[in-house]
Amino acid sequence: MSEIAINSPEIWPMPRSMKSRTAILTARMRARPLWISLITPMVLTVLIGWLDYITSFEVSWFIFYALPIILAVWWAGARGGMAAAVVSGGVWWVANRYSSPYHTLMGYSWAMLNRQFYFCVLVFAVNAVRNKQDADAAHIRMLEERRQLELDIIRVSEHEQQRIGQDLHDGLCQQLAAIGCAVHALAEDLQAQQQPTAQDAALVVESVRQAVADARDLARGIFPVHVDDSGFSVALKDFAGKTSRLTGVSIKIEENGEIQIDTPKVAMHLYRIAQEAVANAVRHGKASEIVISLNQRDEALEMRVEDNGIGLNADKAAQGVGMGLRTMRYRAQSVGAGFEIKPRIEGGTCVWCRLKGE
Repeated sequence: MSEIAINSPEIWPMPRSMKSRTAILTARMRARPLWISLITPMVLTVLIGWLDYITSFEVSWFIFYALPIILAVWWAGARGGMAAAVVSGGVWWVANRYSSPYHTLMGYSWAMLNRQFYFCVLVFAVNAVRNKQDADAAHIRMLEERRQLELDIIRVSEHEQQRIGQDLHDGLCQQLAAIGCAVHALAEDLQAQQQPTAQDAALVVESVRQAVADARDLARGIFPVHVDDSGFSVALKDFAGKTSRLTGVSIKIEENGEIQIDTPKVAMHLYRIAQEAVANAVRHGKASEIVISLNQRDEALEMRVEDNGIGLNADKAAQGVGMGLRTMRYRAQSVGAGFEIKPRIEGGTCVWCRLKGE
C-alpha cells in the first residue's frame, strides 16, 4: 500500500533556505521599475563587450552575451529582455567591427543580424520558462492555500465537536441527572404514601436515567476526553462497544503490540478516522461485521478498519469522493500518516492508515 506524499519534481532539490533567498531576490528585482532592473544586465553587457574588444575576433565572447539577456528577461520580463538583446547586438557590433575577418559591410551586417536573431530567440525561450515557473509557483501556492484551508476547516470542526461534547457533558447531562434525582425523590414519596401514580413515577425515573446514559454516550462520542497515550485503545473500544449496541453491527478490536501514542492531537485524528470509517461502513456499506486492527511494530502504528459490506468503487476510493473520505485523508496528512482506501478482495472495504514513530 502506498503512502500519500507530496513529492518534489526536482531530481536534486535546492535547499529550502537557498530557494527562499532566490525567490525573495527575484521578487524584489521584479518589483523595481524597468530601468532599475536593467542596470545590472546593461553594465554586464558593456563589460562583456569590452572583453570582446580587447581580445579581438580571435576569442569569441558571443555566447556570454546570453547571460545579461537572461537576467534582463528574468527580472524585467520580455520587454526588458528585448532591450538587452538590442543593446547586446549593438555592443557586439562595436566590439568586433574593426577586428572581424569580414571584407564587406554586408557580410558583417549579415553576421550581426544572425546574432541578433539568436538573442531574440533567447528572449522568447527564457520568457517562456519564466512564465512556466510563475504559473507553477502560483499553482503550488493555490494548492498550499487550499490544503491549509481544508486543515483549518478540520480544526474548526474538531473544536466545535469538542465544545458541543463538553457542553453536553457539563450542561445537559448534569441537568438530566438533577431532574432524575428530583423525580426519584418524588417516586419514593409517592410510594411511601402508597399512591397509584408511584409506578408511573418509577417509569419516569428509569426514562430519565436512560436519557442521561444516552446523552453521556453522545458526549463521549463527540468528545472522547481520554483519547491520548494508552487511552487511545480504551476510547476506541468504548466507541466500538457503544456503536455495536446502537446499530447491531458486530465491531471487533484486534491489537498486536502495546499501542502507545504520545500526542493527544495525533490520537484524536486517528480516532476520528476510525470513527468515520465505521460510520461509512454502517451507513453506506451496509456492513454486518467490522474489524478494527491495531498493530504497533517497527516504531510505527498501523490501523486497519475492514468491513464485509457492499464495498466501495475503486475509482471513488482513489479520488476520495465524498466529504467523509476527504476528511479522513486530510486528517492523515495533517499528522504525517500514510493513508489508503481500497476494496477488499473478499468483499467490503479496507481503510488503512500508518503512522510512523515520532
